Amino acid sequence: MKAFITGINGFIGSHLAEHLRAVGDEVLGSVRGGDPVHHVPPEVNIVNWDLAAPTIDPQLRQAVTQFAPDVVYHLAALSIPADCGTDEPSASARTVNVDGVRRVLELAGSMPRPPRVVFASTSRVYAAVEPNRPIVNEHSPCEPRSAYGKTKLAAEAICRRSQEESGQDIVIARLFPQAGPRQDPRLMLAEWARQMAGTAPVIQVGNLHVTVDMLDVRDGVRALRGLATRGVSGAVYNIGSGSPCTTGELFELLRRTAHDCRPWQVRESTPRFDPIADVAALAACTDWTPTVSRAETVADVWNYWHDHHRSGASPLRQQQQQQQ
Repeated sequence: MKAFITGINGFIGSHLAEHLRAVGDEVLGSVRGGDPVHHVPPEVNIVNWDLAAPTIDPQLRQAVTQFAPDVVYHLAALSIPADCGTDEPSASARTVNVDGVRRVLELAGSMPRPPRVVFASTSRVYAAVEPNRPIVNEHSPCEPRSAYGKTKLAAEAICRRSQEESGQDIVIARLFPQAGPRQDPRLMLAEWARQMAGTAPVIQVGNLHVTVDMLDVRDGVRALRGLATRGVSGAVYNIGSGSPCTTGELFELLRRTAHDCRPWQVRESTPRFDPIADVAALAACTDWTPTVSRAETVADVWNYWHDHHRSGASPLRQQQQQQQ
């Protein structure tokens, strides 16, 4: 299989590239011009594509068309909350996350043999859940509260319209929060691990009373490939662990893994419940099931930051590419 990955230098993109190469797929990736490329297999060719540009560069179009992908994994997005706006999306978030999807679909649809498009959406499109009913399936109400979630729901609508009007082969994957090595240190688990690898006398944390669905990124990219090969065109699939945990449990697991006895300071303590994925549709379609334990995820995140701190290196933030 031949795969084109937008945002290949991001957290999920680089892990997806590694997985696809490991199973024998050919891979082409795109990055925004000038962005650094790390952790992408050396045999993968890279093209420049700034999704904020209003038109598709002819050289980019030619390169992707000549590659003739069987599937396009559209991962590139502004996904860090601070980059997307507060209540309403910023202009840049709309340009990249919404208008950029139109450009990706236009490119895919213009090829002599149009590829399947797997669009990476987010669990942030779902409405708030009740504490006693946190599990959501693909038919649960959508009412995003964050600017990021609003851009992704708008992009989903574009995908549906294209599929209905032109028959374009599109699968929507709603990604629940993922974690693993190489994640942006502005996100929860990576932020904690980075602090514990440092020398600050007090660890700063957000809210340890949030119930979340946390999936290892390596399980997540396996699910994405499963949808590329076996997903139903026009369908939506949750990709998550399906198992709730609290941020406090994750924090305590990381503290034990790092043998960190320092005190911590909490910024917020109001209990909150995020959606938990019902992954029955994904499992039925692809036979996928998570294989990486939370303990392994936490240990790998800790080892990543500990090793970088010990070597004196500073991992570069992947600011423009996703996640979840």
